[in-house]
Amino acid sequence: MSFQAYLDTIEDRTGKTPRALVDEARQRGYHRTDVKAGVIVDWLKEEYGLGRGHAMALVHVIRKGPTISARHVGSTGSHRDATDTLWLDGRAARTSA
Repeated sequence: MSFQAYLDTIEDRTGKTPRALVDEARQRGYHRTDVKAGVIVDWLKEEYGLGRGHAMALVHVIRKGPTISARHVGSTGSHRDATDTLWLDGRAARTSA
């Protein structure tokens, strides 16, 4: 599953765009470097029912922003992405952009 597919699934499961969840995490102070990933994972599980893999994808975006390693861009593996910049504003907005 590509990184973007993880984010799309998160949106489907929570009803919130990745950007909305990142904003909520920032309001909670979870973007700080002293906050452990487990705290964020627990929040996402309790509040939204997300599993560890999906939660960790969002942890990456909360901490590092929408840019990912170019290693998988254009590759043929299951984790390939079309670009090194993730779309955070929701699937509907991406298809209309």
